Amino acid sequence: MSARGKLSSGLVGAGLLVVDKGQGVTSHDVVASCRKLLKTRKVGHAGTLDPMATGVLVLGIERATKMLGLLALTTKAYTATIRLGRSTTTDDAEGETVADHSALAVLDGDIAARIGDLTGDIEQVPASVSAIKVDGTRAHKLIRAGEEFTLPARKVSVTRFDLVARRDVPGTEFVDLDVEVDCSSGTYIRALARDLGAALGVGGHLTALRRTRVGPFTLEHARTLEELADDPTVSLDIDQAARTAFPHRQIDDVEAEAISQGRWLDPIGLDGVYAAIDPTGHTIALLQEKGKRASSVLVVRPATLRGL
Repeated sequence: MSARGKLSSGLVGAGLLVVDKGQGVTSHDVVASCRKLLKTRKVGHAGTLDPMATGVLVLGIERATKMLGLLALTTKAYTATIRLGRSTTTDDAEGETVADHSALAVLDGDIAARIGDLTGDIEQVPASVSAIKVDGTRAHKLIRAGEEFTLPARKVSVTRFDLVARRDVPGTEFVDLDVEVDCSSGTYIRALARDLGAALGVGGHLTALRRTRVGPFTLEHARTLEELADDPTVSLDIDQAARTAFPHRQIDDVEAEAISQGRWLDPIGLDGVYAAIDPTGHTIALLQEKGKRASSVLVVRPATLRGL
């Protein structure tokens, strides 16, 4: 097959790219940069990261873009800095100041107790600058236009909310808290900062945020855009990505041929989406069991692409 033919298959260069996003750029900016660096239009992201935040951003390249909606990226981990003593319109340092209070007298025991209240399964009102739609318009657009609205609380899970360090901010009456948070998708760390400050009676907002993990993908997998420019390749090829992101079962050549043609296999009792791996280590399809069938939700290597 010609090089041109291989490129059109979508398997050459396909995989997941884990980017360590820098501060001040949007996720869409990162996608645009990666399209240029990898010389392909087929780049998509598995969830955005705010411009002020840094850290793990998972992208799909070529045929792996079809995997993005199936990835189990329901758990995330962050390091963050919460500033006590100031509340802002956006719950972070980019917003306008709403009120200032001295936080110097806040006791460590009170901080620990309020953090405890914000740990576990909680009801959280999303940040006002979230992408949640209000009557068809993103909340962050409304807040920046000066519109008033109320977002309903949502159930989220904060499995870890640890205070790592406390320090006074020189020349102010503010206190900075360095924290580490493990949480479910849909949890807003800036909302945790807001709610912690409110519970302590002094207000609070987020001054720094770094995502260290999304699902199974961590900073160990990640590269900056500068590093990517020196080596414009995926972090995990499409087969490594499938083995990392999904449970998997081994299949023989006959089974591989069957599912590559869109047929189904007998179930083996695996829950959720999983990868079917042939004897050569190639991912043939992502399967999901229902009743007496294990059917494909994505054929990674259709019969026409077997061997690539």
